[in-house]
Amino acid sequence: MARVSPDTFRRLELATGGVAGAGVAEMSARLPWFDRLTAQQRAGVLMVTQLGAANFVAWLRDPDATPRLTAEAFRSAPPDLARQMTLRQTVELVRIATEVFEERIPALAGSRSERATLVAAVLRFGREVAFAAATVYASAAEARGAWDARLEALVVDAVIRGDHDSAGAVLSRAAALGWDPAARARVLVGNPPATDPDPRRPSGPDPLHGVRRAAYRAGAAVLLGAHGRHLLMIMSADEAPDDDAGLSGESKAVLTLTDAFGPGAVVAGPVVPGLLEAHESAARALAGHRAVAARPGAPRPVDADDLLPERVLAGDRTAATTLVEEVARPLREAGGSLTETVESYLDHAGVLEACARTLYVHPNTVRYRLRRVADLTGSHPGDARGAALLRMAIALDRLRASGATPEPDTTP
Repeated sequence: MARVSPDTFRRLELATGGVAGAGVAEMSARLPWFDRLTAQQRAGVLMVTQLGAANFVAWLRDPDATPRLTAEAFRSAPPDLARQMTLRQTVELVRIATEVFEERIPALAGSRSERATLVAAVLRFGREVAFAAATVYASAAEARGAWDARLEALVVDAVIRGDHDSAGAVLSRAAALGWDPAARARVLVGNPPATDPDPRRPSGPDPLHGVRRAAYRAGAAVLLGAHGRHLLMIMSADEAPDDDAGLSGESKAVLTLTDAFGPGAVVAGPVVPGLLEAHESAARALAGHRAVAARPGAPRPVDADDLLPERVLAGDRTAATTLVEEVARPLREAGGSLTETVESYLDHAGVLEACARTLYVHPNTVRYRLRRVADLTGSHPGDARGAALLRMAIALDRLRASGATPEPDTTP
């Protein structure tokens, strides 16, 4: 870079205030949103512009000072201004300020060679200022991301623990993360996706980045957290129209988000009215994930309530309660020998005629009773899975009636 004479430096130093003022006037004339800033915010922009002009002169004396001087211009901005200005708005301000610098500063040169030097210097300094602005906003984004991650971890932990004492704080934190307080919720549990060692790929090096992208594509809000070695996802579960394939919007979202998990089973808890009730969905999903190893052929995803027999075997009292209350009890209260018919049918390995002879009824009567069983419980004794579920539910009901096991657990 050619040398600049002391006289030119003197003119530059005296002109910094006027150049900054002209830059702010141009911003006001060209940017509709600029005049909507408060007087204090506009003064902050003027201060930063003046400091930038002064830093240009200091940088022209020592170009190696670029990182320090350009960063100082943005660190000096009032905190309120930094919070109100978006990156796009900052880029617009930097562009206008650079254009004003390009117009006014070269005119202060004492010779043609100095003018060329100042033109090149303004362009280079404007580039450095732009990079400094990007660095400042990137640092702010990283800090916001770290803060959001801490908030998200607190919300997920409170949901897992069922911490209703801090319900207000949970909802407030979730709202800060973009969660709709009126949205229904459900919990998915599975293995986290593997970390891609190549940072150029969308999934790496942060494995949860791919999960969030999948949630965005599915139109679902999600809160993510670790539970031991597993990934726990709280997703919004609002109703949506069915598509041509008969899948609801919610079902499609679950399938899309399931693909974002790592290999292995994915268990979905039931849909609950809101975030404060998501503890119940989380408890069932976690219990299902602990028990899913007993059912190697389970679909992906699998509903936690489709794993009730496995959960009972794993010691889940809530699953035992569900079987008694939602399967055995309706059969018992419906009368009509439904429980007896189910047991006889299963004892005779599903042979309808043998069951009918044992019960002294017509086979059509047995068929009618089995249809009623399916209507009441959602499970048919003729299905292998339904047979296991019904047999276990009836056995649990009789054990509790005899006092051999504790009374049904009514807590989620």
